[in-house]
Amino acid sequence: MRKIHKAAGAVAIGLALASPIQTLAAEPANVVASIKPIHSLVAGVMEGVGEPHLIVRGSGSPHAHSLRPSDAVALQDADVVFWVGPELETFLEGVIDALAADARSVTLMDVVATAPDHHDGHGTHHAETEPGGEPVDAAYDEDHGHDHDHDHAHGDVDPHIWLDPVLAEAMVGVIAETLVAVDPAHAETYQRNRAKLIIALDALTEELAAQLAPVTDQPFMVFHDAYAHLADRFDLTVAGVVTVSPERPPGAARVQAVRDDLANGTVVCLFDEPQFDPRLVETLTEGTRIRRGTLDPLGADLDGGPDLYQALMRRNAIALIACLQE
Repeated sequence: MRKIHKAAGAVAIGLALASPIQTLAAEPANVVASIKPIHSLVAGVMEGVGEPHLIVRGSGSPHAHSLRPSDAVALQDADVVFWVGPELETFLEGVIDALAADARSVTLMDVVATAPDHHDGHGTHHAETEPGGEPVDAAYDEDHGHDHDHDHAHGDVDPHIWLDPVLAEAMVGVIAETLVAVDPAHAETYQRNRAKLIIALDALTEELAAQLAPVTDQPFMVFHDAYAHLADRFDLTVAGVVTVSPERPPGAARVQAVRDDLANGTVVCLFDEPQFDPRLVETLTEGTRIRRGTLDPLGADLDGGPDLYQALMRRNAIALIACLQE
């Protein structure tokens, strides 16, 4: 927590009493954010006050991340921790309670249930079955001997909530309200930044909707189940996923089911992700006329900061258009 160091010694005390009282500028809150897109939204609200600490840096993935010593220190010193939730950053489950027990932990997955005009991540344009007509986990579990009742490895709702800019707006609201409560000395700046971000995100939603409108009926396949919110917001047609969970590679039956679906010509494009080995996608598309593209849900090679979020969303829109347009 923030501390003010007191002068020690008789001479220092005497000088302090003899001098006019100096007003110390309030220190900003110590803030930690889990992944780049969330860090970008938090950094936008904190712009002009301070910079949050980012845990998953570079091309790292929250699906397979090891905490660094510097991250542990940041969590111990934190006043606030912003993360999506245990459905995404599994490595933080329990760690926040252990290392940041005195901090306010904000689980942004809660935004999905309260945001206006929200989707559940499984809209009509998101495929309800996987290649070969099998339910999403049936094809996977046939290879691995699992018996699950759930539809997605992440749970009932896709945790990649930031890929819907309307949900990003709702998150900005929660982020600003939390920072105002924890750090009221900078409330005016947080509120001003919040208003500016909401306007920018509104404009971004309209911009992307107009750009993606010509390709909404073009079916495509993605590497893993991360794009339900993006598809729902912009009426995109996700025809299937290669793997339900990126930590568990698909078995032979699932790979063959995907190859069969690609071979029948119903899918226009297959998207890989920079966080994961592209060799599986290369194997799947070998000998086919399927176009390949790259979607990046996290901003692997983008510099972190307040500008990352909008750059990430625009780049993914460009990738979709480039691969899906005839």
